[in-house]
Parts: sequence; C-alpha cells; structure tokens
Amino acid sequence: MNPSADTVWIVEQARALGFDLCGVARAEKFPELQNMPDWLEHGYAGEMKYLFDLRREDPRVAMPTVNSIIVCLLNYNTAHPLSTDAVLSAQDGEPRGWISRYAWGDDYHEVLLERLDKLIALIREQFPEPFEARAYVDTGPVQERVLAKYAGLGWLGKNTLLLNETLGSYFFLGVILTTLELQPTLSDGDMPPPDLCGSCRQCLDACPTQAFVEPYVLDARKCISYLTIELRGSIAEELREPMGHNVFGCDICQDVCPWNRHAPVSALSQFEPRALPPRHRHSTETSPSAQNDSLFLPRLEWLLSLSEADFHELFRGSSIKRTKWRGLVRNACIAAGNSRISRGSGSHARVCDSLNRLVACGDHVVSESAQWALSRIQ
Repeated sequence: MNPSADTVWIVEQARALGFDLCGVARAEKFPELQNMPDWLEHGYAGEMKYLFDLRREDPRVAMPTVNSIIVCLLNYNTAHPLSTDAVLSAQDGEPRGWISRYAWGDDYHEVLLERLDKLIALIREQFPEPFEARAYVDTGPVQERVLAKYAGLGWLGKNTLLLNETLGSYFFLGVILTTLELQPTLSDGDMPPPDLCGSCRQCLDACPTQAFVEPYVLDARKCISYLTIELRGSIAEELREPMGHNVFGCDICQDVCPWNRHAPVSALSQFEPRALPPRHRHSTETSPSAQNDSLFLPRLEWLLSLSEADFHELFRGSSIKRTKWRGLVRNACIAAGNSRISRGSGSHARVCDSLNRLVACGDHVVSESAQWALSRIQ
C-alpha cells in the first residue's frame, strides 16, 4: 500500500521548503530505543545527563497524545576538503584546527526550526481540524536518527549515524511530533532501509580515540565530538594526542565512510564557512594568511587569542557557542600541543606567547591545557 495523499502532500511541502528528504512514521517505542537503558548503564553517556531523560525511550512518553512523526532531512555538505585530506598540513606553515563542517555556517537548530515551523503552518492550512504539533532539532527528548530510520530515510551505520544510500550522512534531522493520524511512509509489513554497511569497518578503524566499543556502539566518553563540545572540564591526557587538530567536533568517521564519497553538495549558503571580520583576523597583522581567515581550518593562533567577548560576538547564531569560550580555547590549546609547529618560526613565537598568556588566565582548565601544550612545543 502506497502512502496516503495526505502523507504525499506533506512530503512534497517539505521538499518545497528546501528539505532534501521527508518521511512519516507511526509513533512507537522502536527497538533501538529499548537499548538505551543498557547503553546508559555502561556509562557511555559521560556527563550528558540529558540523555537519562526517560522520555527519550519512547516518543509516546515525550508527547503522550502523539500519533505520527514527520522527519525531515537537510543536507549540509559543502565542496570544501575533508578533515582527512592532506590540506590540514597547511603550506603556509600556520598551525590550524579543524571545526566540524556542520558548524561552519549558521546554527542548524535555527535553520531547521524555521523550516519546520513553516511546514507546521502549511499543515494547519491543509488540515482544518485542531491538532498538536511540536518541532524538535536536537532540542527535545527524542532520538531523531532512530525515528528517521523508521520513516524510511536510511539505516543506522556502524558509526551510529544515520546513513542514506544517496546522501551519505552529511545532513541534519528535524522532527515534528503530531497528534494527526498520518499513514507512515513505510506501510505495514515494510522494513526500514537495509543496513548496507556490510563488512566495512573503516569508520571503526579510523577513530583516533577508539571510541567504538563494537560496531553500532559508541562510548561517547572517548568520542572527540563529546570531548570538544560536551565535556566541560579537563580532557584526559591519554586522549589529547589522539585528538589531533580537532577543536570543535570531529568528522573522521564520516569522512572515511564510502557512502560519503559521492555525497551531494548543498546549495545553501547558510552552511558555507563563515568568514571572519577583518578586525578579528589577526591582532598583530603579521600573518598574510590572516586575510582569508574563516571557520574552515582556522588558525590556532587566532583561536588562542580569542577573548570571551570576542567569542560571544563572533559565534552568535553559530553552533560553536555550545562549547563556550573555555571549551574552544581549551581545545585550541590541545591542538597547538599536537601541531608540531616549527620552532624558531614567527608562528611558533606567537603561539607560545598566546599559550603563556593563557597559563596565567585564571581559568584552571584553560591554564592547565595551555601548560600541556607548551610542554610539547617549546
């Protein structure tokens, strides 16, 4: 049985609003959600206390009146090189950090929520009867990737991310929980898209911190994305060197995935790397490369010199604000310690000056991380 005319109409409206894919699922406690308590019991969530919210185990608990779930997918990929490309060894000799490509542009929460709200408004015009609808983009007690699987948008890969045969995994997910009774994209008896990971384990083997306990199971406490964004304190010393150049998030398990080799590029300018305003590029104006500074491969020298006021100004409307000033500068210190910057160069002197200032900054986490970096590059 094909999806009803109502479901087809909703999918068409979502596509007209710019979403790349859209699907509908019936609200249920899906098998993957039942595994959540065991995963939490192992401590894999680290300090992410919000994951212990029991509503995450069943969308019918998150919204007791829910009947249907609309899941929308938006591609954020750009044509810029991958984190695994040799471009990280910048020819200008400037040590640089890696910001996950999803965070280069505008805050995806805002971008998706604006579109989801527009979709809800269109649905209200189409369906005259009163109904409830709640939109979430990593903002509520729902697991978008699991719901997306049962809406027919892909499978859960060995790296725990949703994979789509055509789009790979460089995309955002947004969901609408609603009391409307909509026919699911997958009819009764239909199975979600098959798992096409096969015997491949490139994502598992490429993880520098060995964060995957086994295929499909992530220990977030070792994940570089968790370490650079969610963890508020100091990073364990044994994990610092494996973090490499990553200063916000990590793309490695996506960048090595074969399903991303031909991932399409988004036409949305909102996800292109933000260029830095001239007055924030370089305080001493001694680096020619400062003229082209952006959030794609930002210079560590610039990150280390950021004040808290600069941080709040520059990352307004950006996903990077989540890590806060302390987290981003702490991460930049770790990346500087891993940079193998040439001693005697102008960059080396300026980075060391910045690190010495941070040692005396009064924030224990930043100070200790800066001292660690200095011990490796002086």
